[in-house]
Amino acid sequence: MAKMHSRRKGISGSTRLFRADPPSWVSLSTEEIEEIVVKLYNQGKSTALIGLMLRDSYGIPDTKFVVGKSISSILKDHGITFKLPEDIENLMRKAIRLNEHLKINKKDVHNKRNFHLVEAKIRRLERYYKKTGVLPETFSYSISKAKLLVE
Repeated sequence: MAKMHSRRKGISGSTRLFRADPPSWVSLSTEEIEEIVVKLYNQGKSTALIGLMLRDSYGIPDTKFVVGKSISSILKDHGITFKLPEDIENLMRKAIRLNEHLKINKKDVHNKRNFHLVEAKIRRLERYYKKTGVLPETFSYSISKAKLLVE
């Protein structure tokens, strides 16, 4: 969403190399990788942080390529469900922090605009997740509900 709320052109992303088989340096089996993912989640790590830890500590470049499943689908297979998607939860945390800041600093117009932009992103994601069936149709965003859901 870089282009949506700024005048910048965004960043150009690089493409991954095409490979037919997993890298030779990955010595862990798929069961071991799944155990590591579940263990890290039980320690309180988010799915994005689990991916970073697998890359940096265990040398697994892409979980989906090596195991055949994403981190969230591995967790779902082990019976772990999420109450909210991770991206909308992170945006709600950001909105809560901005709202607390704006209660103290009432004349901070720059962060007021940032708060409105974050709320717009949340509402856009809410519409998308309702359409795809991830969130129930009765779900509605408000800052007070976000405080209850996230904290």
